[in-house]
Amino acid sequence: MAQPYEERNSAVKTRRQQEDQRRMAFRRAIEDLTDQRQLRLETADYPDLAALNYWQSPSASGRRNAQPAR
Repeated sequence: MAQPYEERNSAVKTRRQQEDQRRMAFRRAIEDLTDQRQLRLETADYPDLAALNYWQSPSASGRRNAQPAR
């Protein structure tokens, strides 16, 4: 038996929304990488900024939030 039109239309709409969300997340990730690469290229001429770039990295922020060992 065929599904009613509203159910099929709703399923198609939901699937398209999920695909759009995935596509936008992928696009944001690419833009973030491009921005990071551009920033690295622009700051490569300034070795004093290396320490600043270290503290801005995501892995460093995780280390700062870690609880000290007892």
